[in-house]
This record gives sequence, C-alpha cells and structure tokens, in this order.
Amino acid sequence: MKKAASTLPHHHAQTVSSTLTAGLRSRPIVITSVTPEVDGGRYAIKREVGDELVVHADVFKDGHDKLSVMLMLRRRDETAWQEVPMSCINAGLDRWRGQITLTENTAYFYTIEAWTDVFESWRDEVGKKLGAGVDVTLELIEGAGLVEEAAGRADAAEKQYFDDVIERLATIDYAARCTLLMSAELSQRMARWPDRGTASRYDLELEVFVDRVAARYAAWYEMFHRSQGTVPGRPATLKDCERRLPEIRDLGFDVIYFVPVHPIGRSHRKGPDNTLNAGPNDPGSPYAIGSEEGGHMALHKDLGTLDDFRHFVAAAASHGMEVALDFAIQCSPDHPWIKDHPDWFKFRPDGTIKYAENPPKKYQDIVNVDFYTVDQEGLWKEILRSVLFWVDLGVKIFRVDNPHTKPVPFWEWLIREVRADHPDVIFLAEAFTRPPMMRMLAKVGYSQSYSYFTWRNFKHEIAEYLTELTQSPVAEYMRPNFFPTTPDILPEFLQHGGRPAFATRFVLAATLSSVYGIYNGYELCENAAVPGKEEYLHSEKYDYKVWDWDRPGNIKALIATVNRIRRENKALQELTNLRFYRTSDHNILFYGKMTPDRSNMILIAVNLDPYDSHGTDLEVPLWDLGLSDHEDYIVEDLITGNRHLWSGAWHHWHLGPDNNQTMILRVLPWHHVDFESPSF
Repeated sequence: MKKAASTLPHHHAQTVSSTLTAGLRSRPIVITSVTPEVDGGRYAIKREVGDELVVHADVFKDGHDKLSVMLMLRRRDETAWQEVPMSCINAGLDRWRGQITLTENTAYFYTIEAWTDVFESWRDEVGKKLGAGVDVTLELIEGAGLVEEAAGRADAAEKQYFDDVIERLATIDYAARCTLLMSAELSQRMARWPDRGTASRYDLELEVFVDRVAARYAAWYEMFHRSQGTVPGRPATLKDCERRLPEIRDLGFDVIYFVPVHPIGRSHRKGPDNTLNAGPNDPGSPYAIGSEEGGHMALHKDLGTLDDFRHFVAAAASHGMEVALDFAIQCSPDHPWIKDHPDWFKFRPDGTIKYAENPPKKYQDIVNVDFYTVDQEGLWKEILRSVLFWVDLGVKIFRVDNPHTKPVPFWEWLIREVRADHPDVIFLAEAFTRPPMMRMLAKVGYSQSYSYFTWRNFKHEIAEYLTELTQSPVAEYMRPNFFPTTPDILPEFLQHGGRPAFATRFVLAATLSSVYGIYNGYELCENAAVPGKEEYLHSEKYDYKVWDWDRPGNIKALIATVNRIRRENKALQELTNLRFYRTSDHNILFYGKMTPDRSNMILIAVNLDPYDSHGTDLEVPLWDLGLSDHEDYIVEDLITGNRHLWSGAWHHWHLGPDNNQTMILRVLPWHHVDFESPSF
C-alpha cells in the first residue's frame, strides 16, 4: 500500500531572505541578556569541579510559536558540544534557564542555540482548537507532514517509529488520529529530531574555567620556613618544617604556604628591623631573591637540597596537605639574571641599577625586572620556565607577590601557558591595590585574590563589602582568600584588641569566605608592632625567630574547632551562599550559609567589639530556612556543643569579648531531626 505520507504537504523552515537581512544585527529568534557573562564574554567566569553551571537568557521571537532553547557546552580543546534543554521560567519576560554539571578541571566554552519548535507550535494550536470544539481535519494532515519530515532526519530506529505512525494515521478514524498526533510519546520523540536548519545561536562562545575545589575551599597556613626551628640565631631546615606538619594538620589546615625559598643576595642586604647594616650572619629578606648560588630555580642552601624539598612535598601530602610557594618576580642585585641579561633591568644615568621603591618605602636590596624590555619574549619565557620548574617538583599553588606592578597581558599569557598542561595549578594574587586592577587580575586568570577584608572591621563595612564579593557580578570571576594578617601587615585592630580581636578576626575569615589563611604566629596572638605602623616589631622578614608554639594565650583550640566545623558542614565550603541578617546591636554581626537543599544550614553571630560584652536580639531568617513562623527548631552551637529549642524569628543572645564572643549554630527543623543519628 502506498504510504499516505507521500501525499502530505512539505513544511518549509521559517526563514528570512539573507539578501534582505544582510547587515542587520537582529535575528528572527533573539537571544540576549545572557548571564553569567564577564565583560561581554571577553573573560572567563570561574567554577569548580562538580559545580552546576546555571545560565539564564532572554529568548523570544515574533508571534506565538513555541521555541526550543538549548544550553551548549564543550571543552576548549574539543569540537563536540554537549547539550541540555533550557526551560522558560518566566513566560511574560521570556526568561529561560538551563544548567549543566561541570565534571572536569579544564576550560569549557558555553553558548545558547534556539529554534522554532514547529511541532510543539502545531500541538499548541491544535490543542486550543480541540478545546474549543473546532474541526482540525486539515491540521491533522499538517501534523502528519511534520512527522514525515522528522522521519527524514531520524536514525534508523526512530525512523521506523515515525513510519509506523504515518501508516497508522492512514487507517484510523478522526478521534484516534487526534489522540496519536497529540500524544506525549510522539511529542518527546519529535523533540529529539528537530529541524535546526534555521536555528539562531548566541553571538558569543563564553568561557568558564573549572578549577579543582581547592581554589574555592581551603585553609592556608603561611609558614616562615627559617623560623620553624628551636635554636636561636640558627636557620631552620626543611626537616625542621617537616616536624611541624602533624601539628598544623591537627589544627585543620590543608595548604602549607612558604615565603620565598630561594637564595638571598648579599648586596645591600637588610639587617634586623629593616636596617641597612646587615652583619655577616644576618639572613636578609627572602624577597631579595638571587645570589651566586642561583635564582628563581634554586633552593636556599640553609633549607636543604631539592631532594629535601621533594621529600617535604611528599610528607605534606601524606598528612593531607599540599605546598604553596610565594612567587616574587624580583631580584637582589646579585641575581644571575642581571649578569646574563642586563637588558632585562633598568639602570640609572650613573650606571647603577635602579632598586625598588614605593615611597616613602625603599627596597635597596631588591631590583625589578623591566617587563617592557626589548627582549620581552626571552624574559617572559624564563619566568614561565621558573614556574614550571616548581610545578615539576610537585607545587600546584602559587601566591604571587605584587602582581599589580606587572603588565596584565603578561599574567594572562603566563597563566594560560601554565594551565595548558597543568589545569590544576592555582594562582593567588597578592594585590592590595585599586579595585579595578584587583578585579582585572582575577578576570585574566588568577584563581584567588587578596582583598580588603584585612581592613574591614565593623558591621556595616563588612556586610557591604562581602555582599559585593558574593552577590554582585564580581562573584563570577573573583574568589577572595581572607588573610587577617601577613608578614607585611599587622592591622591596628589586632595591635590593640588583644586575644579577643584575634579570635574574632579568625572566625570571620574562616566563615565569611570559604578559603582563608593565617600567617604563623597568628595562632599565638602575636601583636607586637612598630609604633605608629602596621608592621611587626622585630619582623622575621629580617631575622631568625624561635617560637613557643604552645605559649599561653594562644587560640589553637578555637582554630582546630572551627576548621573541623568547616570540614563537617558543606554550607561553609561555599562562598556565594553568604547572607546577612538583622540584629539589634551594631556590634554584633549575624550571617548565615546553607546548601541549596537546606540539608545543612549554618548561622554565625560574632561580637566585633574586643573590649565589651553585648546582648542582642537576633532575627533568625525563617524564610530562608524554610520554617514557618511558629515552627519549632533546634539550634546546635557547634563550638560548645550546646543545643537549644527555639520557635519564631527573634531570640536574645549575649556575646562577650572572651571565650564566648562567637557562636556557630547548626539549624535543625524539629520534624527533620533523627534523634538516633550519631551526628545529632
């Protein structure tokens, strides 16, 4: 029997003459207002392995046709696209949403493609007519034609199904034809074989770089390696550093961050307290890199050998930690580069090399390379070679010193080159600089950024700044790594606030951000400062130190507890889920984090005043927690282990400046509590 399909009309794709539309910017299907997108797609957004990439866009066309909209994803080094359908979440605003899981530590491109769904448009029209009692005999012929066209696009198995549908349509009555052509099964199969010949694709292929999770969630311990020993006046070795690993592991840290480990120059070496009269046994600043022993690809002989370094990296790994290196592109006047490549540096009219300055500060022991030298290619490749040297030794994290004083294109190139073969390498930008430059460094590839957290001490400024970092477009590409202090910075708040200030700033750093770090000595509440300056007195940058790591007044127990809480609560391992809530006292900061499914809900209250106790009313965000106004719930203080039964939004709490200036609460709806669970 001759198939009825041979007599069915052919449906031409809806298109507009290319001659008429040449030079026009609009298209029949409009795709616009795509998010996330950084600077019109010029730079990549950032995510981590396992994240869902959620994309929104306005997609629409003239008339009432139904659209199919697809989110497309491919690895940068591949051509094949993965596709997932997008859903219309606001028909009145033509807003669509799609999401796809990012499974690999690599760079991806994503875009959107949309086309007229002719069959669903047909079904919509026919459904309305059937509902109004209108005869659709002719429409059924049109629908059968659409099925025939799909058969021509389908694979063998699906073609057979469509052919069978056409055969059946020729033998069944009107009501049965309506039922068959309007069936959900046929609709689903037709959706798999659309006509995309006139589809519109978004103009841009947007990039997302997917880091490993350590780029978002980690706890850093900055170790001044030569001060890890026990003998005054003698430098510590890598073996001394290795002996401290179990203690640092038990404190809950997973990254050991070393200041520069390279040979230190002799010329203009700084003495104790940054003086200019260094003695023969003074160690000098580790940032004055390079001597006759070598430069950026050499290890200071006091620390040991490269084999010792490899052993340290392996030992750290055995304790669940990895090693980060401070990478400073600067030299002492004795660096081998100056002799081998003098054109990489600037010299003054009298023939002397120009040392580094940041008036009124002078760094006579340091000279900077000239990134605008005529031999840019040679300089850039040598710096890349230096980074890869340490990558080959097992280092996958670099904290980069003063990146804002080097050209932005250099960083974009360097990071891209390193990640081409080592996508797991993480770069932290130590750039306490102007906001546009700080953001630009993040855009061109830095995984993490220092921030202004170090100087945000009070409720309004903390909430305002953290809302910007976590809820504005900045959050698409910039991850803040919160350090309360650094070897160069001892803020006045910590100088004068004592132990309560150290505890407060630690809890803020560890819970506001998902990645944070402390500089060794912070756990001891070390706050001896140069009068009138934000600098440590008798800094170990210029001298050897021996620390009593258990000296009275330390906050090691608090650090270990909070790091354990971070590990056990997934909500604290995220950044952009931070929200601030109301209190009646401006000294009490109240905020929370929760997982999307509300399986882990954390609220934190911190007394920002290091001198006095404060009682406050806290407004528990029932609307965020999914609780009704009069529903009972349990709050468990994860620091003390105490539990309380609450109901309603407002609760009074008292926070002091001593051992109870912070609380971290886990919220458990009463009807969800498993009282037999060991975790309760």
